[in-house]
Amino acid sequence: MGKWTIAQVKEKLAGRQLDEHEWTALKQDPRKGVQKLLLQYERQLEKEKLLQVKYQEMMVFEQKQYEAGKQYVAGVDEAGRGPLAGPVVAGCVILHKDYYLEGLNDSKQLSQEKREMLFERITADALAYGIGEVTNEEIDRYNIYEATKMAMRRAVNDLGITPDHLLIDAVNLDGMPCTGEALIKGDQRSVSIAAGSIVAKVTRDRMMAKIHEEFPMYDFQSNQGYGTSTHMKALEQFGPSPYHRYSFSPVSAAIRS
Repeated sequence: MGKWTIAQVKEKLAGRQLDEHEWTALKQDPRKGVQKLLLQYERQLEKEKLLQVKYQEMMVFEQKQYEAGKQYVAGVDEAGRGPLAGPVVAGCVILHKDYYLEGLNDSKQLSQEKREMLFERITADALAYGIGEVTNEEIDRYNIYEATKMAMRRAVNDLGITPDHLLIDAVNLDGMPCTGEALIKGDQRSVSIAAGSIVAKVTRDRMMAKIHEEFPMYDFQSNQGYGTSTHMKALEQFGPSPYHRYSFSPVSAAIRS
């Protein structure tokens, strides 16, 4: 090969277009710019390898069910148990057996931009996904724990496919149409639950952004209903909105004050 410019090397690396001979030649190239690009490329490959290993580790619960003859393995998780306002939302996802999505992880460990990107990929690629919402009024009526389970059941029912097995983040669900198991920190241990957590989180965040347009004084688009200092000051000044959870003590205290 002729000597490539730094820009050409960068383009070749970005396109993964190097054969073994070209790679060897570049490793011997004395230019610092080339060696810097190669180092960055090798680090990127190592990062990708580690993500693949992590993904395989998070497939262990799904793989066990596939080996037992199960076909549709679903993961379900919720978002919004702790906030003072808004619904609790659950996401349920069935991924294809041979699916791989780099960086799929517990939604709480991801940036908003990464969650949004993964949400679009999951909802486009999944074999099926479902969303379950339980309103703040229902939370007040049934309590947050029961509301969480209701949201999960609604998400499972929204799939459009009856799962053969259900992986659930930390909650025991009865009355399901299939076998199931609760996994502590399941959103960090199962790709299906992690996918469900992303669907739940992004869906709920978008809901809270819409509520923010109606009640901007609480800053819901930034705090998603959690009791930040800005939110608490607004709650004290304006009282609760129709979207607040009146059974939660900081909200009920704001009514009495």
